[in-house]
Amino acid sequence: MELLEEYLAELTDARRLSPHTLRAYGGDLTALMGFAALQGVQRPQDIDTLLLREFLAEGAPGRPSLARRQAALRGFFAWLVRVGRMESSPAAALRSPRRGRSLPQALDLSQVETLLASAGGEQPADHRDRALLELLYSSGMRVAECSGLDLPDLDLSAGSARVLGKGAKQRMCWVGRQAGEALEAWLDTRAAFVARRKRQGEPALFLNFRDAGRLSTRGMHLVVTRRAAQAGLEGLVHPHTLRHSFATHMLDAGADLRVVQELLGHERLGTTQIYTHVSIGRLKRVYASAHPRA
Repeated sequence: MELLEEYLAELTDARRLSPHTLRAYGGDLTALMGFAALQGVQRPQDIDTLLLREFLAEGAPGRPSLARRQAALRGFFAWLVRVGRMESSPAAALRSPRRGRSLPQALDLSQVETLLASAGGEQPADHRDRALLELLYSSGMRVAECSGLDLPDLDLSAGSARVLGKGAKQRMCWVGRQAGEALEAWLDTRAAFVARRKRQGEPALFLNFRDAGRLSTRGMHLVVTRRAAQAGLEGLVHPHTLRHSFATHMLDAGADLRVVQELLGHERLGTTQIYTHVSIGRLKRVYASAHPRA
């Protein structure tokens, strides 16, 4: 396991991977070594392609997880070759899974309004949750980006928020008028809350009510799913659904695809193009209902 720990330490220092990806790679490689040990193989250098194939088949994860697991294996064994611990990589012969692309699920506008209305009360949790929901939908930011926001990152006068996205890349997200109003209400509530808890030094924009610390991505997920259940949308909404809805509604309204790409922080235009399939479905319905010979 020493080689694995050395590799993961180097990966943490040398590559700009998200903490989530690093944890996933570490889990995949630890699982590999556990599987190898059951086959009587103790050292990574003694693992061959057949054992890797058996390991990948054993868990039978979904396509995205399988692709990530293969990436973890390729990276680890390529590193072993690079540092002189192996002559060739047994992972080089693995075939990449064909990745099917499922269409993202987006809410329609009435469902978004229903979801936002679920946090329409005047309790501190209502103010926080309304601001969170409004910001996720208004900006299209990822939930991890939202969780990482600090107070100085938000500029309500400019209607913007500075986020740290994938690959440690900064970008600006835009905050609409209604999201800005919800955030102003939350900031007032937040100030009173941290004063009572003597946590004025806490920089996070969104706080949990347990210890007045940063609201984690898991906490945000719970907020969204709880509010969705209250709105009668249980099982239909998670934080990424609001990002999907943001992109779909922007394209429906005529936004340029490259503009949406920039707003979402996608490196490749092809990643954004999947949303055109969602919007094309709407265009077909409009065509079918409006054209006299459709």
